[in-house]
Amino acid sequence: MASLRDIKNRITSTKKTKQITRAMQMVAASKLNRAQEKAQAFNPYAAKIKEVVSNMAASGTDATHPLLEERPVKKTGYIVITSDTGLAGGYNSSLIRRLTKTLNERHNSTDEYALIVIGRIGRDLLRGRGLPIIQEMIQVQDQPEFSDIKKLASTTVDMFADQVFDELYIWHNHFVNPLSQVPTENKVLPLAGLVDESASSNASYIYEPNEQAILDQLLPQYAESLIFGALLDGKASEFGARMTAMSSATDNANSMIDDLTLSYNRARQAAITQEITEIVGGAAALE
Repeated sequence: MASLRDIKNRITSTKKTKQITRAMQMVAASKLNRAQEKAQAFNPYAAKIKEVVSNMAASGTDATHPLLEERPVKKTGYIVITSDTGLAGGYNSSLIRRLTKTLNERHNSTDEYALIVIGRIGRDLLRGRGLPIIQEMIQVQDQPEFSDIKKLASTTVDMFADQVFDELYIWHNHFVNPLSQVPTENKVLPLAGLVDESASSNASYIYEPNEQAILDQLLPQYAESLIFGALLDGKASEFGARMTAMSSATDNANSMIDDLTLSYNRARQAAITQEITEIVGGAAALE
């Protein structure tokens, strides 16, 4: 049985751990609010550029672009968005598990796909499995700007245009609420599906200098914006998962403190009872 000093030391250390997890929970909650605001502020831009691009793609113009072309798939690219740090529950592990299962079902060998990984945790996990990583980005700030992702996004889009791979998917955790983050796969390239999506749009645009010039400018920007939007969504999911994990850790610490306190009081009561018994026994012996 543990001594009173041992139990008291465990109570003290658990209380200190609780203070840390509680502070991390509050920090994650604050970052989550800012990440949600950033993602919501980006949505109108993404929606408008999608409307313009899809309208142009379906307008019957002779303008073409490599990002719109479907071709036989010889190799597939995957962008995987994870976190740089842990302590976020199953945020990274569930995504990587779903991704690797899909890769095994969809491809016969690693020669059929390539990975672009954002986040140190995902990079280390996928590299440890020996999967082909052709680009990586770590130490992404908590509130990323488009300029942070611009180089990787632009390079990835250029790889598709240069036929390094023939289709591109994004894997990230979609934010539902702080308690729920869903591993999600979205197809980014080719953008041929935009033609069908524009059927309900009644907007009419005049393009200057011409549709081809605008298409050449907007299509890469739109594809890059999809990557940035997924990153913002992934960041909100990360902070939601971390807030939930730290909340659970704080609750567990409270439960452990209660149990240890009860054990401490019982052990103390037993020690006092033992002392009283010894005193009474000693007094009786002197009579």
